[in-house]
Amino acid sequence: MSVNDEPMESKEYDKALRALQVELCALQDWVKKKGLRVVIVFEGRDAAGKGGIIKVITERVSPRVFRVVALPAPSDREKSQLYMQRYIQHFPAAGEIVIFDRSWYNRAGVEYVLGFCTKAQHEHFLKICPEFEMYVVDDGILLIKYWLEVSDEQQKRRFEARITDPLRHWKLSPTDLYSRSRWFEYSRARDTMFAATDTKYAPWYIVPSDDKRRARLNCISHLVSAIRFPKLPETKVKLPKRSAKGAYDDRATLKGRRFVEQKY
Repeated sequence: MSVNDEPMESKEYDKALRALQVELCALQDWVKKKGLRVVIVFEGRDAAGKGGIIKVITERVSPRVFRVVALPAPSDREKSQLYMQRYIQHFPAAGEIVIFDRSWYNRAGVEYVLGFCTKAQHEHFLKICPEFEMYVVDDGILLIKYWLEVSDEQQKRRFEARITDPLRHWKLSPTDLYSRSRWFEYSRARDTMFAATDTKYAPWYIVPSDDKRRARLNCISHLVSAIRFPKLPETKVKLPKRSAKGAYDDRATLKGRRFVEQKY
């Protein structure tokens, strides 16, 4: 799906990413200044690259502004609540951007395909979800929804890499492995979800993610353009001189304390 099939060189990627992360910092300043409330939803199949994109979005900005929400499976108490209730409590206050690493759309995908919800619950979700999102947008929250689209071949390669790499074993779960065999069920669930929830006021944006580097750059580029903001003038910072008042040998007083062994 990429317009360029050639792998992106590391230096080219790093340079482009840095420029976009500078833009994210400028966006952060604007969100804080104007008290904006932003919700960003990331959805897609397992191994589509959601975690990688979220990581590069958040690694150079303040966690006080950019907050990531990745909820575990619901508790018995949460299962008895309104379905949207456990998500709404994490929505942003003024000056915050909340990123959902999977969201209420669990019900349109994994819950439905793997039988964690009934057909009636799935149909009810698809009916009320656009109404819920209209309420969110009408209240002034900026809602941006991304679907990461990974190919069958690429998902297979990524799962195999997780199986052979001990540093990636934690990314595998029985649910992930089971979902691999339900490819077309997920495709149909995705199509049904788009048909019901791809609205003018809360549209879906599809990010082809076979090429991880390009997917990350394209997604961040879209994000900073989706929220129109002017660059605020930079505040000049001057480092103050250290005061010599009350000076003493503050290194010598550490003698005899417990230090971490210097193995490296």
